Amino acid sequence: MILTMVALMSMTTAFAEGENAATVSNMEVYDMTVNMNKLSYALSLADDQKEAVADIHHTFAAEMKFAAEYGKNDRKALVDRAISNNVKWMRYVLNDKQYRTYLTLLNTTINNRGLNK
Repeated sequence: MILTMVALMSMTTAFAEGENAATVSNMEVYDMTVNMNKLSYALSLADDQKEAVADIHHTFAAEMKFAAEYGKNDRKALVDRAISNNVKWMRYVLNDKQYRTYLTLLNTTINNRGLNK
């Protein structure tokens, strides 16, 4: 009887640890923080564009973190909306060449993190 309880508690603890690890891993996938200096360099941003891009990206990162906290059914819609808003707002700030580069970077990030499924 005691061995059964010990085994049961061990399994429960292992399951809970795995669940916490999955939650942490899940949150990391949705963490969209980037080095703004490197992004500015990659996009060749002018000084007046840097602050706008940083603000837009900060909002995007917050929306993605918010989406990560929701259930699987709601999460897809929230991620799609966050990406759509981000792309729409970046279009106003960036020129055509910068925008194409940004879309390439964003798509690569989304694909590498498995968020396009």
